[in-house]
Amino acid sequence: MFNGKKVVVVLPAYNAALTLEKTYREIPFDIVDEVVLVDDHSRDNTTELGHSLGIRHVIRHENNKGYGGNQKTCYAKAMELNADVVVMLHPDYQYTPMLIHSMVALIANGLYPVVFGSRILGKGALKGGMPMYKYIANRFLTFSQNVLMNQKLSEYHTGYRAFSGEVLRSLNFTHNSDDFIFDNEMIAQIFSKGNDIAEITCPTKYFEEASSINFKRSTIYGLGVLGVSFRYFFHKAGLFKWKLLN
Repeated sequence: MFNGKKVVVVLPAYNAALTLEKTYREIPFDIVDEVVLVDDHSRDNTTELGHSLGIRHVIRHENNKGYGGNQKTCYAKAMELNADVVVMLHPDYQYTPMLIHSMVALIANGLYPVVFGSRILGKGALKGGMPMYKYIANRFLTFSQNVLMNQKLSEYHTGYRAFSGEVLRSLNFTHNSDDFIFDNEMIAQIFSKGNDIAEITCPTKYFEEASSINFKRSTIYGLGVLGVSFRYFFHKAGLFKWKLLN
């Protein structure tokens, strides 16, 4: 626990056998109470490895449900465990678990309800090997989203996020997309309810085993993200009622 708050780390996994153990070993168990591994029907031995590492809560989807569908299972299990703080950490070792202390502290001490690990604050993204086209797309999308959503985040696309249990329970995330835009729909829901999001600088690593989507999927994702932001803008302007924000 941290400051009397139960901390649960969720690992949305897909073909993560090569990096899962390294990620798991760096989780700070001096404050983390439970770890939840959700294997989205991997083709490798992610599930078996999770059991061998001693992870108590290992869930395997019988069919691939997508990135958003995986997170839905993660958060549902975390809430079932009565988590006060939930940290979503990719088990591909692209993000360091060593920031969990800092992220949890901001929430458990009542400073912010949501914290993101940002690859863009500082120069971590390019130093870590983020492809230039992804960096440029990230900057363009984030600028557009900040304008449309009247916010000032440095990055909307990080896979490293921490939430208070109270915020998670207030979100209608089960109705969000099962694909990659799930994350941005959650951001829209968080801001719509008047919550602030803190950011901390996060180094990142791009290497062969780290998960990544190709150019075509990245393009589809970018268009989807803009769609989310426009729907948020029109909803807040009273021109369109978006059921995800109701």
